Amino acid sequence: MRKIILSFLLLGLTVSASFAQKKVTSVFEVQGNRGARGLMPENTIPSMIKALENGATTLKMEVVISKDKQVVVSQEPYFNYVISTAPNGKEITLKNQKSFNIYQMNYDEIKQFDVGSKPNPRFPYQEKFRVEKPLLTDLIDKVEFFAAKRKKMTKPHYNIETKLIRNGDGEFQPSPEEFVELIMAIVKAKKLEKRVTIHSFDIRSLQYLHEKYPEIATSLGIDEKEDFENNIKALGFNPTIYSPYMPLVGKGLVDKCHAAGIKIIPWTVNTVKDIVYLKNLGVDGIVTDYPNLMAEIK
Repeated sequence: MRKIILSFLLLGLTVSASFAQKKVTSVFEVQGNRGARGLMPENTIPSMIKALENGATTLKMEVVISKDKQVVVSQEPYFNYVISTAPNGKEITLKNQKSFNIYQMNYDEIKQFDVGSKPNPRFPYQEKFRVEKPLLTDLIDKVEFFAAKRKKMTKPHYNIETKLIRNGDGEFQPSPEEFVELIMAIVKAKKLEKRVTIHSFDIRSLQYLHEKYPEIATSLGIDEKEDFENNIKALGFNPTIYSPYMPLVGKGLVDKCHAAGIKIIPWTVNTVKDIVYLKNLGVDGIVTDYPNLMAEIK
């Protein structure tokens, strides 16, 4: 009888140790937002490299489409007046910025714009230098080359957002279907299927992707207060990741995501205090402009 009890105790300890080990070794995903936007000009190759140097495990970026059907890394499908300088010296303002429509320009014209020299008042510590919006293909090539040179560096994941303007089809972007196909052509050519997530606030993009490429990880962006159940119902399937605006996240939402088998990765988390708070809630990762903050927590 004592032997049986002892066997059960040993089994219990083994199981407990196994669960403890899983908890300890689980990877907390650090997504460098637009690379390391707090430190470098956003959505540029130097920003992505800086994010990796500072511990990001995933590179979060937005992409748009040019007139010649190139996938360009950019937050907006036009040149944002806050960060952009036109090659001809013409001032880009809040009023006229949408006239600098990337979907109406070939990439040879797009790369003439400088998106790194103007001071960004939101990010006073950002390094300033002349730099262009890169093609997604060039960015991937440079990042992969950098990671390969670092022998101990794990190859990064890519979280690529389809950046669509509401009611902008045909004017600022192609159809969601064409948008997804242009991205996936690059993903397949670079053999990144297992290291990519397609993120969007536009459920049409994710619905098409899920139907055509169900093996690709998906991330649903959320920026408004709406019930988790309603958002999932509108999407029509469980995404790999639920990515809400940070103030919307509480323990209840974390538990709902996990109960549905969905990871939750909030955006944009830019203080040590908020990172610690969210980790204690049990989130699976964060999107941050400052991936270097993780070193302070460790």
